[in-house]
Amino acid sequence: MSTQAAPFRASFLIAPAAIIAVVLLMIVPLPTFVLDLLLSIDIGLAVVLLFTAIYVRQPTEFSVFPSLLLLLTLLRLALNVASTRLVLLHGHEGVDAAGHVIMAFGQFVVGGNFVVGVVVFLVLVAIQFLVINHGAVRISEVTARFTLDAMPGRQMAIDADLNAGIITDQEARARRERLRGEADFYGAMDGAIRFTQRDSLAAVLITGVNIVAGLIIGVAMHGVDLTTALQTYTILTVGEGLVTAIPALLVSMAGGLITTRAAAESNLGEEVAVQLLARSRPLAVAAGVLVALALVPGLPKASFLFVALVLGGAAWANRRELDTPDTAAPAPGTTAAAGDQGDPIAPVDPLGIEVGYALVSLVDETRGGTLLNRVRAIRRQIATETGLLVPPVHVSDNLQLGPRVYAILVKGVEVARGELYTDRLLAINPGTVTQAVEGIAAREPAFGLPAVWVAQDRRDQALAAGYTVVDPTTAVSTHLSEVVRTFLPDLLTRQQTKDMIDRVGETAPKLVEELVPKIVSVGDVQRVLKQLLRERVPVRDLMTILEALADAASVSKDPDVHVESVRTALGRSICRSYQGENGELAVLSLSPTLEDALVASLTRTDRGAVLALDPNRAQALASRLAEALATEDLAQPVLLCSPMLRPHLWRLFSRALPHIAVLSHAEIPAQVRVVSVATLD
Repeated sequence: MSTQAAPFRASFLIAPAAIIAVVLLMIVPLPTFVLDLLLSIDIGLAVVLLFTAIYVRQPTEFSVFPSLLLLLTLLRLALNVASTRLVLLHGHEGVDAAGHVIMAFGQFVVGGNFVVGVVVFLVLVAIQFLVINHGAVRISEVTARFTLDAMPGRQMAIDADLNAGIITDQEARARRERLRGEADFYGAMDGAIRFTQRDSLAAVLITGVNIVAGLIIGVAMHGVDLTTALQTYTILTVGEGLVTAIPALLVSMAGGLITTRAAAESNLGEEVAVQLLARSRPLAVAAGVLVALALVPGLPKASFLFVALVLGGAAWANRRELDTPDTAAPAPGTTAAAGDQGDPIAPVDPLGIEVGYALVSLVDETRGGTLLNRVRAIRRQIATETGLLVPPVHVSDNLQLGPRVYAILVKGVEVARGELYTDRLLAINPGTVTQAVEGIAAREPAFGLPAVWVAQDRRDQALAAGYTVVDPTTAVSTHLSEVVRTFLPDLLTRQQTKDMIDRVGETAPKLVEELVPKIVSVGDVQRVLKQLLRERVPVRDLMTILEALADAASVSKDPDVHVESVRTALGRSICRSYQGENGELAVLSLSPTLEDALVASLTRTDRGAVLALDPNRAQALASRLAEALATEDLAQPVLLCSPMLRPHLWRLFSRALPHIAVLSHAEIPAQVRVVSVATLD
């Protein structure tokens, strides 16, 4: 293990050592074999850099590229200084004075002709400076500006996805880090790519200075005749320029490839093969054009026909591949077995909407459907109100449903359905309608109110008659919102509870360390949160919930005691949900006689207290409560009782009156003014 870790422990020395070595190259005279080795290393590093840029999938995977580009530029400049020193000091000794690499580039590459060498060198510099560098610099500028300009919007999109429950905290953190890495990378590239641009200008200047200085030194100091000096020093200088210009060109190409690469799932070669060579028609047309060019008098027929043959063969191969089915048909009797062995069982979606074929237009955004956007907004709104991230809603079509029918599923089980008319509007009767309108009688799907599907041109008439008019998308969105709120406790998993506790632990580690799992388990916390959600109590303030749970769980193991302690701690926010505009809390209260009788009916068991009421008496009590609520016409029905009775009365009345809130005296802060509008006796 130590042998593997050693390189990583010493890796911090690589960059300082490289910089020191580059500085020494400019100061210390080098032997020719050392210069040959360093020039070979420079070429090798440039090739590695180029192919890394080709095979990388997205630019941020090669985030060290700007720093490497700077170091390689400094290395080339240092090698220019070292080679210039050798050329000027020993050029009169012959063309091998600066090493075999420079001699090879000066003689073999350009045929020993210094005029050809100068032209080739200038062409390479022109390609690098005027084409590649200029384009790479411009792309870096634009990409850096666009990346920085888009950062606020992309950051807001990440926050919105996190609030809507589409992604987890870990995914949001990873996306922010990736976004920050992209901004840093493109900002660094915007500056680093300019090194290669100035590098090419420096190469031209160095080459000109070397030729002039070499002629002066050779003729004036060493007595070499002008023709020999011009031949020798020009070949050496051009060889030196080529041996540094080619790596510079490769690095510039790597910079251009990096800045033009977008995030992808494959490398550059695979993308080119898929996007350029995968279509048979362009290849076939190009082959035909080349055949036509081969028929033009004077053009080389063999070359054009050869390329046309290659393109035509590629087009034929692609067409044949498209015509071939992806998989062979399974043998009879093997379909079920193969499916059992190879196809994994799809997990059950926590939430889902299935629509009939006539409602697909509500989902299809290309046809103006906005249901998916409404679903995202619902998830975001519920997460903001309750503090619980709603899982994604899987929307699909189901041919087994009626054409206008939709179904809402929770964990794969249908819990609600409705019928929509996409070409009509739903006019809902809130109880204040003065005149009926013509249409298809129906029920509002979320709350069961009487409604009518009216033609779209009768919208104003329905509004004037006192109806509330909504479009089909709003109707199904409201229905989904109510279903999600109702089944929110069933959607809270242990893993999600653990994640919520971990988030609190980031700011209050001592609280979480003391509570979980020393006093209560994650399941106990989940049980309390579920009960709060059943009673429509938000769990946003999880720190207060855990504080109260820690105090209650240390003295009792009764789940009801835990819930009541938490509700007392959340009393201010609970009451605020039911207070009127004037701040008053209108409640129905129990008479002392009835409350004493109910307390006497409590029976202690191993699992806690149970309200042992005769079924007929319980039914009569629920009926009297419903009558009182109907008489008072409360916007938000609230029943006030003692803390001892509160959980039992909620269980007693919640089925018959699902929207009733049962509060205890302990939950009401002293600042809240309570008004009793009726008394049950």
